[in-house]
Amino acid sequence: MEDEMLLMLPGPVPLPERVRAVMARQAINHRGAEFGNAYADIVRVLKGLFGTKNNPLVISGSGTAGMEAAVANFGKGKKTAHLINGKFGERMYTIGQRYASEARPIESEWGTPLDLEGLKNALEEGCEVVTMVHNETSAGILNPASEVGKICRKYDALFLMDGVTSIGGDLVKVDEWGVDVAIVGSQKCLAAPAGLAAVSVSDRAWDRVVKNPPYYLDLVSYKKNAAKDPMETPYTPAVPLFLALREACLIIEEEGIDKRIARHHRMAGAVRKAVQAWGLEMFPKTDPLHHYSNTVTAACIPSGSNDKDFRGMVKKLGIQIAGGQDHLKDKIFRIGHMGAVSAPELLATLAATEYAIKKTGHQIRESGVMAAAEDLG
Repeated sequence: MEDEMLLMLPGPVPLPERVRAVMARQAINHRGAEFGNAYADIVRVLKGLFGTKNNPLVISGSGTAGMEAAVANFGKGKKTAHLINGKFGERMYTIGQRYASEARPIESEWGTPLDLEGLKNALEEGCEVVTMVHNETSAGILNPASEVGKICRKYDALFLMDGVTSIGGDLVKVDEWGVDVAIVGSQKCLAAPAGLAAVSVSDRAWDRVVKNPPYYLDLVSYKKNAAKDPMETPYTPAVPLFLALREACLIIEEEGIDKRIARHHRMAGAVRKAVQAWGLEMFPKTDPLHHYSNTVTAACIPSGSNDKDFRGMVKKLGIQIAGGQDHLKDKIFRIGHMGAVSAPELLATLAATEYAIKKTGHQIRESGVMAAAEDLG
């Protein structure tokens, strides 16, 4: 382990040994029973993580492929509204501009509450599809999916939710919240390798699927092939990644979904305690509907420091944390606590971060490591 960097990022995350090992085996037939059974195991576990009766469809492609599949299959040629308070909300909007007849951005400053009144106005003016990022990792904020779902239902609009960094690590209730299409990425809370996306689609959304979707991301084709016995994908899948995702799902099943979510919440709470002890500010602005992310913590970088020096010190100790993206570079740092992360990894990360804070000249109030340890103990 000494030669391996500890990734404490908002994805990718460290892979459990069982997940790594399963990718070393000989190739298998992706049209055979063994692959079909692996796909079925993935779907069984993902249904619980999504909180849905739907069978999620797995695409060989990153979370962005899942985002594009959602917009292209259900928003093409339609008026779409895109809630934005971070980088990935902006990405959904950018995708919408490629497919929608009119893509309307509803923007807030990164890390601040969504403009729900602006959403209502857009829906009153004819928008038929809404996109939202549930857990915006660029800013460390958890957005109110349930509230957005209620608004979408009131106006009979489809609700497409990016759950790439919340599903598998935080509470998600796709059916109860009125989410029509939800997406997760493999390398985030699921603790599997990067390169797969899973998409859940409601019956209501299937009734409104577009007539001319993309060829590779045609979700109707994925649905038809997944209904076969054994289960299949329409095109050649990334078989080693499917097998790794299956193993990751079995690990999740063994831990239990409720316990897994509770663990993520404990890790998040401990990091927040550390940030408070250091005397630093959390970056997101919360309110009764918007909360701090439970899978990544975004805090303001110590005054007088810069991203390169600050994170460079942490990296020299064998741990990689994330900086700010785009205009937030040199303004925030982000610690991921998703996947299979537990107290030892977290406390090591906080110790390295505390060292960097001190070395950059910031006077801490008290030890964040101790504050986190007491919270976890």
